[in-house]
Amino acid sequence: MTLHPVPLGGPSLTGLKLKAFAIAVPALSSHVRPALVLAERESRQLLEAAKAQDVSRGGRFSAGPACIQVWSASWDADGDPGGSIHLGSVDWSYDTPVRHYVTIYRAMVTAAGVEAGESTHSVLQAVMSLTGIDVDGARITMPSPPTRDPFRRTA
Repeated sequence: MTLHPVPLGGPSLTGLKLKAFAIAVPALSSHVRPALVLAERESRQLLEAAKAQDVSRGGRFSAGPACIQVWSASWDADGDPGGSIHLGSVDWSYDTPVRHYVTIYRAMVTAAGVEAGESTHSVLQAVMSLTGIDVDGARITMPSPPTRDPFRRTA
């Protein structure tokens, strides 16, 4: 089997802008169990902290609408990773289990991340430490779990 890097980028698709020079690579992923559930306030703080440490501003994070990517170093220029390597990412979904909450359901580490000594746990910890949330601590950042939406179908 041959793997080829596929550069992503181009025009914005309904508010989603893909980073140029991002490549598709084989990766290890781990479903976060139990999932980390963040209230809307904590999820906004997480995104703001990642954007403050963006790869284009000397940091090592790249925040998007559904994930935060972790890179080995800041990028040479906006849209040009230079020698920086994509180590992994943390993915989430909005309005789960109910509205105004975010559920972090997966951590992923790239093959280059594994070679650099990263694991799904270390990538998840790097992202969550942006706002001081310990992945080994409480899994829900609210006083009590949200109630289930009675209009949502059960599986």
